Amino acid sequence: MAPVSVGSTTAPRRAVSAAAAYGVLAVVAVLFLVPFGWLFLASLNAEAGLTTEPPAEFTLRNFAEVLNPDNLRAFGNSFVLSGGAALLTLLVATPAAYPLSRYNLRFGRPVLYALLFSTGLPITAIMVPVYGMFVQLELVDSVPATTLFLTATGLPFAIWMMKNFMDGVPVSLEEAAWVDGASAWKALVRVVLPLMLPGVTVVFVFTFMTTWGNFFVPFVLLLAPEKQPAAVTIYQFFGQQGEVAYGLLAAYSILYTAPVVALYALVQRTLGGAFAMQGAVKG
Repeated sequence: MAPVSVGSTTAPRRAVSAAAAYGVLAVVAVLFLVPFGWLFLASLNAEAGLTTEPPAEFTLRNFAEVLNPDNLRAFGNSFVLSGGAALLTLLVATPAAYPLSRYNLRFGRPVLYALLFSTGLPITAIMVPVYGMFVQLELVDSVPATTLFLTATGLPFAIWMMKNFMDGVPVSLEEAAWVDGASAWKALVRVVLPLMLPGVTVVFVFTFMTTWGNFFVPFVLLLAPEKQPAAVTIYQFFGQQGEVAYGLLAAYSILYTAPVVALYALVQRTLGGAFAMQGAVKG
């Protein structure tokens, strides 16, 4: 009897497994793409509804109505809140993660566990005391104070991520900089951070995206309509009697997601180049 080749039996199984995996991924992709298809068609339809039928006449009227001064100001407010919170998070998370990564602290592990635990707390659980504190300090309807609070809510996870990225940079590179006369701060800024460019970018993008999509915090802490971000002003397309302006809502949603998608596409090349550089340095 001729021996049965192992490769001849495993190859068909691998082909079947690959086909099944690709089939599942195709179904998931369709489930994600169908809502985006409706969003695109509804944004170009002056009389859009819940159906996904192509409009009888394509028009940009919805975008023209959405791009009014009030909505443009709301988008500007979103950039101020999201960009400010992302930058402040980086400035605070970097020095906070450094001792957790580089030193054998006595309470280092409990601090890390506390940070990890705080990332799971829902924001709604702390908004009542936070609002009371804002009222007592007369900080309600203050954009800088709201930005600081958004920074504080994003810090635990940002510190955790920065610490993990910083662990990947060899300490020997810092020691070489110290031998050359660099201080610990200069070694961090000139040696560690350039090699952590992927991590820094990930933290910035993650914080920006989280703040950009945050509805609850600015809705509670910012009262004046001219100070509210785009995430809050999206409710203008929902009427009091349940009617919804689907065409305007679709156009607004596309414009609302465009900055985040553009930012992700912009940093994609930077992340790839930085990862390649980092791997070359480590090797």
